[in-house]
Amino acid sequence: MKRINKSLGVIVSVDGSISEVGMYELSNDPQILWNGELLNGPKVGALLTIKQNDVKIIAKVINEKIIDQQNNVKSKEFDNRYRKNSINRIVKLKTQGVIENNQFRVSSSYVPMIGNEVIITAKEDIDLVYGIKEGAPAIPIGKTIFENKRLDIPINELFASHIGIFGNTGSGKSNTLHKLYLNLFNSKYRDNILKKSQFFVFDFNGEYRGKNIFGLNENRRKIINLNTQNIEKSDKIFIDKDTFLDGDILTILFDAKSGTQAPFILRALKTYKNINADSEKLAKLEVGLLKTLLVDFKRTTPNIEEQWIEIFEKYLYQYIKEYPVSEEMRAKLNDLSNLLKIPSSGYIQSKKTKYFNDEDYFYKGEVFSKSAVNFFEKLTKIITYCLCKCNEFSKLKIFLAFQMIYVTAWNSKMSEYLGPLFNRILNVLDSLERTIKVGEKEEYSNFYYPVTIISLVKCNLTTKRILPMLVAKMLYNKQKSTVIKDNLVKNSMHLIIDEAHNILSSVRESSDYWQNKRLSAFEEIIKEGRKFGFFLTIASQRPADIFPTIMSQLHNFFVHCLVNDKDLAMVENTMPTLDKNTFSMIPLLGHGETVLTGKAFPISIFAKIDHAGKNYRPKSDDVILTDIWDVKESGI
Repeated sequence: MKRINKSLGVIVSVDGSISEVGMYELSNDPQILWNGELLNGPKVGALLTIKQNDVKIIAKVINEKIIDQQNNVKSKEFDNRYRKNSINRIVKLKTQGVIENNQFRVSSSYVPMIGNEVIITAKEDIDLVYGIKEGAPAIPIGKTIFENKRLDIPINELFASHIGIFGNTGSGKSNTLHKLYLNLFNSKYRDNILKKSQFFVFDFNGEYRGKNIFGLNENRRKIINLNTQNIEKSDKIFIDKDTFLDGDILTILFDAKSGTQAPFILRALKTYKNINADSEKLAKLEVGLLKTLLVDFKRTTPNIEEQWIEIFEKYLYQYIKEYPVSEEMRAKLNDLSNLLKIPSSGYIQSKKTKYFNDEDYFYKGEVFSKSAVNFFEKLTKIITYCLCKCNEFSKLKIFLAFQMIYVTAWNSKMSEYLGPLFNRILNVLDSLERTIKVGEKEEYSNFYYPVTIISLVKCNLTTKRILPMLVAKMLYNKQKSTVIKDNLVKNSMHLIIDEAHNILSSVRESSDYWQNKRLSAFEEIIKEGRKFGFFLTIASQRPADIFPTIMSQLHNFFVHCLVNDKDLAMVENTMPTLDKNTFSMIPLLGHGETVLTGKAFPISIFAKIDHAGKNYRPKSDDVILTDIWDVKESGI
């Protein structure tokens, strides 16, 4: 450590934004006592101040060298080069901006001039350079690497933006993400943050399920553990009906083709929403379909009424045992297929066609006998009761199955197009039913907490790809409609996605039917969300895999060590505030070290992120194999 109370050197060369400093002393001490503060000495990456009257030009050290000023004798016997008092240290600087009127701004209006003195950058000036205005709300995040000073980051400029956190496995990106929000929740705004804002975390690797995660107790934080491997152990997420029944979303989920399948889904959903999924109205609609099939049996697909009966028996009959029905009616329902048997065209007597097992008659003019009318009325009540017992998934399955009968009854060729679609509908709805609860919008506030962590570590690939899109769409629509209604942003919504390449990848996979629509949904959020108070934070070890449009809309970045050429190229092309020298150091960053860059930071900052306590960190530490192997178990 060396005590210095004077200028470090003087500008001796200027070439645009690049200037050279002739240092007054050769000393290359790592630390300097400056005005009562222990500061790091000038080295590559550190900030220095160039004094120009009342203006302070802030510059970054980009390289250094020495020159011999005493002699150049090269004989081995008389070589006096590089001896004490014969060399000077030259430091090269790149201008970053200026501090004027107690504010830092990036500007080319002031450039270094030969003869300007160079001094160590003071702590208060570093705060201005790093975007912290005096009195502005800020939270600590760690220490700067080169200046070794505590680093505070601005709350408003950072959290009211879309954030990207990138780094190789083991570089510390999960700790950075967690520390960022842990310190936010521990700030003086804590209570109002948790009243006025909601935070949702998509956790693909189960790292954020600890008891003390984000420093919140169970009254403020809810962890939803989804499990498609063991349904009995799985929690469920809540999705409101409007989001779930969105035509575009279901068209995506069912992979409906544009020719006939998508129009079928959209028309069916329009009818379904018009009757508001009301069980009684649905029952009347489906019994009416049955009556129409019986009336027009000569023009419909042969045995189409048998398909109607199959749907009734498969989805609804199981609930009838709980319904108080006469033995006569129960016998008819048990033998419904035979009861509703359609006769051949030759089986016509005078003006009536015989059916209902010789019990009832259908007359020309589409008039049913009293006993038939009575039967249909009872059947409608029974189906209404059964539908009331069904959840939203079963009800939608039943409705779409009957709609398929309606569409194919008079056009049998449609079965070829809709048959494969219906198989996908059943598979998707069966999968979603294990992890989703569909309900009214009013149930939302009772289900989700200020901070909700959705763990997808035990989910199959389909669920991992579908659920984040559904939740994100629901949250965005909710926030957007609230802001439009009030014409003011009173609350904010923050969506945090760790390992974001799982759902935001631009790499096309043949098994991912929903990729384009999912990316479109998130693209809308990241393009329009900011003005509605909806903000996205994504973390990934592969920035090159993230959809370019989404990457381009991020405002602030925490970049940890990256070594893959494609990832580095994506970073270089996406972050305009990242200068060449800073970029070249990204592959050299150590664990926990990061480059902060973006709109919240006037210049790029090298920082070491603090580690949360052992009980607070996400479960992302490297496995220590020798600790596993060293465990001595009895009997071994």
